[in-house]
Amino acid sequence: MAQQRVERRLAAILAADVAGYSRLMGLDEAGTARRLRDHLAAMRPIVGKHDGRIFKTMGDGVLIEFPSVVAAVECAIKVQKLMARRNAKLIAEQRVLYRIGINLGEVLVEGDDILGDGVNIAARLEGIAEPGGICLSRSAYEQVKGKIDAQYADMGEQRLKNIADPLQVFRVNVGSAAAASAPPALPLPDRPSIVVLPFTNLSDDPERAYFADGVTEDLTTALSRLRWLFVIARNSAFVYKDKAVDVRTIARDLGVRYALEGSVRTAGQRIRITGQLIDGETAKHIWAEKYDRQLHDIFTVQDEITENIVAAIEPHLYAQEGYRAARQPPESVDVWGLVVRAIDLINKFGRNHNEEAQRLLRRAIEIDPHYARAHATLSWAIWWATLYYYVEDRSEGYRQSALHAHEALRLDQSEPWAHMTVGLNLSTSCQHERALAEHQAALNLNPSFALGRTAYGWALLRAGRFDDAIAETAKALRMSPLDSFAGLYTTIHGLALLAARRFAEALPYVRASVAADAEFAGHYNALISCCGHLGLIEEAVEFTARRNKVGPPLRVGVLRNNLRGFAHCEVFAEGLIKAGIPE
Repeated sequence: MAQQRVERRLAAILAADVAGYSRLMGLDEAGTARRLRDHLAAMRPIVGKHDGRIFKTMGDGVLIEFPSVVAAVECAIKVQKLMARRNAKLIAEQRVLYRIGINLGEVLVEGDDILGDGVNIAARLEGIAEPGGICLSRSAYEQVKGKIDAQYADMGEQRLKNIADPLQVFRVNVGSAAAASAPPALPLPDRPSIVVLPFTNLSDDPERAYFADGVTEDLTTALSRLRWLFVIARNSAFVYKDKAVDVRTIARDLGVRYALEGSVRTAGQRIRITGQLIDGETAKHIWAEKYDRQLHDIFTVQDEITENIVAAIEPHLYAQEGYRAARQPPESVDVWGLVVRAIDLINKFGRNHNEEAQRLLRRAIEIDPHYARAHATLSWAIWWATLYYYVEDRSEGYRQSALHAHEALRLDQSEPWAHMTVGLNLSTSCQHERALAEHQAALNLNPSFALGRTAYGWALLRAGRFDDAIAETAKALRMSPLDSFAGLYTTIHGLALLAARRFAEALPYVRASVAADAEFAGHYNALISCCGHLGLIEEAVEFTARRNKVGPPLRVGVLRNNLRGFAHCEVFAEGLIKAGIPE
């Protein structure tokens, strides 16, 4: 076989990717994939007219080489304006927004692929571009200034992931038409708001990544205990893990004022944690600190970081609250690492991940039976596995979940996950008042506990307090707009609206639940009932057929039996009957 030819040359590189790709795929995987194919087909003639060569297409992006930077920028502007026109015909949940980065640099052309720093820089520039926007390196900007009828904004020097030196970046103003296609920014809450972004693992050993995840997790929890502070849930923050995205874009997407980012480096028994607090509007660093400690001091370090952040955001609120994080850390960092790894697996939302998480948590409990967080997390993992029919004996599954939740509370009454799981089990057995008290206890401990707030809304729904359920589940959706448990969030919110007979409002939420997790039969039930109430019989028949492929045939009598004692039972059953579901 002849050796493949490698060519080195100077080239203009355009890299584009889809903003919020994971969220769009979660809402409607098939529809998003179809729209991406259609958009790419519409772009190809524009690329061809500017002599562009498409080297690579991925699910959420494209890599193109041009003979000149002028051709690349002209093409990029036309693509963004094309996308603005196409998006104008779609609802917000279906709009695809491309971020584009353009660089002039040396590349290696190897067969049908293109490599090198020139490509890497273009990819990193795309990561910091706004949705619907274009970013240029200085080398690219020097080639086009004065040659294209466009306005540019100097973004200053930017540090790009895996690029050694800071790079001066310029933003292209593509006009109001493209900007109009972007979804509106989430409004800022009426109190200070923050997202703790996933800390970066800088250790040589990739297995030490769980330290960085653990720091992120514990800082999020600690900050969430401050009732005056709005904290984005952990799952939405982890959408940005290992991604080079401009903090201003993240703050806009999540609707927060501040972002905390940092890194963790371990070497032997030493650990260094750095943290930076950033203003999400200006990207200005408000506070930065570095901590060098022995590994056994990790919990003290996290407390110090948390206190410094609080002091930096609102000194007078810090003084009034007299904040001091109180937790019961395990004796061993190894145990803590097992629990952090398990939490990451649970949030990946699958049977194999759940089973591996349970194995790690049981190992942690073997090492330290007195670690409340391990018991609390295991109680949730078992409860979720039982809900999703991962276990054969569901009664035993719920019993084991309750046992670990109560053990966690015996060890530490301040474990919100344990209070939530106790509340879920009480609600399932129709002990509504006791269940509501447990859920309220969880939220008193962690007001920004998005999953706990959804569980509270579920208990309110079952108890017949429909308006309160709607309010609580809406808060959960706002707190964690990119959550891996989004299917559960939208289902419970949709159910609450359905129970209140607000069927048209419920429909998009129960549709989104099925799009987020099409393999769980339970999500279809609410959608079919809602369609029945709205007279959407053809759609109800279609979803019934799809539902019965992933679960036992739907019967009204079975559902009535499962919902016996729950206040929304009859309105649910009524919709199924209208949809033609047999008794």
